[in-house]
Amino acid sequence: MSIKKSCLIALTALISLTGFSQEGLPVYSDYLTDNYYLIHPSMAGVANCAKVRLTARQQWFGVDDAPSLQTLSIHSRIGESQSAVGVNLYNDKNGYHSNTGGYVTYAHHLMFSRNEVDLNMLSFGLSAGFIQYKLDETDFLAPGEFDQLIAGIEQSATNFNIDVGFSYHFLDFYAHVTAKNILPNEGINFNAQGFEFDNLRTYLASLGNVFHRPGSEWSYEPSIMYMYRDATEESTIDINAKVYREMDFGKLWGGLSYRRSLDGAEFRDGNGVSSQKLQYFTPFIGVDYKQFVFAYTYSYQANTVNFNTGGFHQITLGYNFNCRREKYDCECPAIN
Repeated sequence: MSIKKSCLIALTALISLTGFSQEGLPVYSDYLTDNYYLIHPSMAGVANCAKVRLTARQQWFGVDDAPSLQTLSIHSRIGESQSAVGVNLYNDKNGYHSNTGGYVTYAHHLMFSRNEVDLNMLSFGLSAGFIQYKLDETDFLAPGEFDQLIAGIEQSATNFNIDVGFSYHFLDFYAHVTAKNILPNEGINFNAQGFEFDNLRTYLASLGNVFHRPGSEWSYEPSIMYMYRDATEESTIDINAKVYREMDFGKLWGGLSYRRSLDGAEFRDGNGVSSQKLQYFTPFIGVDYKQFVFAYTYSYQANTVNFNTGGFHQITLGYNFNCRREKYDCECPAIN
C-alpha cells in the first residue's frame, strides 16, 4: 500500500470519527459569487430574477482522491407573490468518504416599507432534504488481510434534516442568520467502539453593506460572516471585501475573503509543541454578462502545517431568467 494511499485512509478515518465531512453541504466562500442561497435558505427568490447557479470546486490538483464539490441551485419567486421556492443539490467527495444531498426550500418575503422604492424587507426560509453518506472501505485492505475495525465494504446511510434562516434587508444593508442541520443525524459511525456522533448543527450569521457614491460606476461591499459548530464548539469568521463596476454589457466584480478559525490546534514542532489557527485567503473575480454569470474563486490555506501547498479552485456558472423590473432604489446586488 502506497504512502499516499495510507495517508488518505488515515485522513478519511479521522474525518469520519470527527464528523467534519458529515456536516452536509460544506460552507466555503461560494456565497460571495452571487450565491447566498447556498448557505441561507431565506435568500431563495429574494432577487428580481429567478437564478440558476452551478459550481465545481477542486482541491489539490495532482493529488489522487483530493476533495471535490459540485453544487446546483435553482430558486425563484412564485409568480408575483411574496413566496419563493428553491432546490439545492450537491455532491461532496473527500478521499474515500462522500456525501450527496438534496434540499427543497420554501421562503417568504415580508415588505415593511410603504412602497417598493425603499427596500425594507424581512425574509424567512425553511429547507428540508436528505443527505446520503458513503464510506468506501473496499480498498482499505489487501487481499487476505483482516482488520476487525474495517468491514471492507461500501458503507452508506441516508438521513433527513432541515435548515432554517432569516434575512433582513434595509436599503443598502443586509443581515442573515441561519441554523443548519437542526435534527440529529448519526451518519456513518464506528459504533463498535461505542462512539456516536449525531450533532451536525452549524450556526451562521452574516452582515454587510454596499456603499455607492451617486453618479459613480463603482460600488463597494464589506461584509463579515461568523460560523459556529455546536458539537465541537469551533468558531470561524470571514472578513470580506467586494467591489463592483457597472459596464455597458453588465457588471464586473471581484474581491478578497479572509477566513480565520478562532480556535487553535496544537502540533509537535521538534522537541516542543506549537499551535496554529486555520486561515484561508480567497480572492475571487466574476462578470455579469447580460443574463449570464461567470466567476472564478481560489482559496489558499496559509498555515505552516498542512497536507498540501495547493489550494482550492472553483468555477461558478449562472443564468438569470424570468427577470422583473428593478423595483428598489438601493445598491443591493443580491436584490436588484
